[in-house]
Amino acid sequence: MNGATPRFWAGPLRYIRWSARERPGYFFAVAVGALGPAILITVPPIRRRLGDPDAAPIPMTYPVPAGPRKQLTGYDDDTE
Repeated sequence: MNGATPRFWAGPLRYIRWSARERPGYFFAVAVGALGPAILITVPPIRRRLGDPDAAPIPMTYPVPAGPRKQLTGYDDDTE
């Protein structure tokens, strides 16, 4: 049984060691992917404690200026 691949449910730790040796790309891809939800929960509070503030919200509309608009002159806008 030396060359046979171990089954996960028969021995999870043995399978993890085998996959880290024999298939490191898959193993580390799964390991980094499994850390994703934990990073989403832990990183923002740590970032705020270190002094990095949250970004300002993106404006959803263009601000409309108050009052009448100035008439532009001198740019050959008159087609009369």
